[in-house]
Amino acid sequence: YKTTVLISGESGTGKELIAKGIHFGGGRSSMPIVPVNCGGIPENLLESELFGYKKGAFTGADQDKKGLFEEAEGGTIFLDEIGELPFLLQVKLLRVLQESEIRPVGSSKIKKIDVRVIAATAKNLEDETKKGKFREDLFYRLNVLPIKLPPLREREGDVVLLCRFFIDKYKEKLEKEIKGVSPTAMSLLLKHSWPGNVRELENVIERAVVLAEDDILLPENFPPGIGIESNEINGMFEGFSIKAAQRILEKKLIIKALKETGNNRTQASRLLEISHPSLLSKIKSYNINL
Repeated sequence: YKTTVLISGESGTGKELIAKGIHFGGGRSSMPIVPVNCGGIPENLLESELFGYKKGAFTGADQDKKGLFEEAEGGTIFLDEIGELPFLLQVKLLRVLQESEIRPVGSSKIKKIDVRVIAATAKNLEDETKKGKFREDLFYRLNVLPIKLPPLREREGDVVLLCRFFIDKYKEKLEKEIKGVSPTAMSLLLKHSWPGNVRELENVIERAVVLAEDDILLPENFPPGIGIESNEINGMFEGFSIKAAQRILEKKLIIKALKETGNNRTQASRLLEISHPSLLSKIKSYNINL
């Protein structure tokens, strides 16, 4: 199908993964998928990047150049952060969707294209249209097949599947033999609220694979804050003193690291990312006896 898809969800929820899944699961899988971050290209360059340009169109245009839509010919273009697209370019994108044609910068001729458009946004485009920041007609053209991605904290089952996916990815990339995640570590991952969503989970898994000395990812391979929920943190503190809160959190993390390592202070210091002498000093200061 060539149906336009609009994927919406918080930053890091895996919108590009979904876009690639749609592309590679369809009839255009043998053709390219071209990702574009609409908020990452300067506004004055965005039109020429998307639609290409003719020689002499502007200073420095010493030869014809294909745009990203032409690069995606026969395949898919993934327009990430579509809500950041400048208003003037929204009009031109609307024409692309309506007529399946582009006009390179500096050209008087139009070119027919065969490209599927998948767009993604972290913004509520319906609200943006009401504020006059996004064209209503373009919104309806993009919103043919809407996909709403809930945040990872609401998709507990996906954490297990994504862990497997990212372990397979990074064990190959880093040339390590990792079979999976220990039950204790997985319980921490399932408790975590994942404010950074899928992107945060990927980073955490990559870090764990790098640090792993066994073929199973253990709790000590993950950052100390994983699995500590905000309501737990709120319950630890009274008042508003940052210094007092820091002392409470430090003591809790030191105790946790010592328990995880069987009271091995050298390993605990590595987990906590502090020096061994510093750990000994803090154990004495906080009167920790395990």
